[in-house]
Amino acid sequence: MPKVLVDADGCPVVDLTIQIASKFSLPVILICDTSHRIDRDGVETILVDKGADAVDFVLVNRVEKGDIVVTQDYGLAAMALAKQGYVINQNGWLYTEENIERLLHMRHVSQKARRAGNRLKGPKKRSVEEDQKFVENFTKLCKKITE
Repeated sequence: MPKVLVDADGCPVVDLTIQIASKFSLPVILICDTSHRIDRDGVETILVDKGADAVDFVLVNRVEKGDIVVTQDYGLAAMALAKQGYVINQNGWLYTEENIERLLHMRHVSQKARRAGNRLKGPKKRSVEEDQKFVENFTKLCKKITE
């Protein structure tokens, strides 16, 4: 049976994910490090030690073909896609084989700019529209994997 895996560290759509997945009887696994402990009734939480990419590696080792992964991390998205998972970010944007290379390249360019001392703008404040788009696209994914 497919499942939903959530990169739960700092994820603003944990509760929306659980609500929607439960309508499709999809199990949800929240994976977070010890500084972001998240517990929800009826949902498995895996707590990992702090460390660079610790959550990512635990999550990707659990992804199976057809699972849904919720993450904003491009590197984790690429690994989940390679395992034939479906990947969506907190704003309802779907990662695909067609867009992941460009996103990884943009991340690399941004990292180089930061290392060179340039300051880049942070994310803007979360909007209602982003929540709505997430609900719409996550619901479509849940329907797709349960049909």
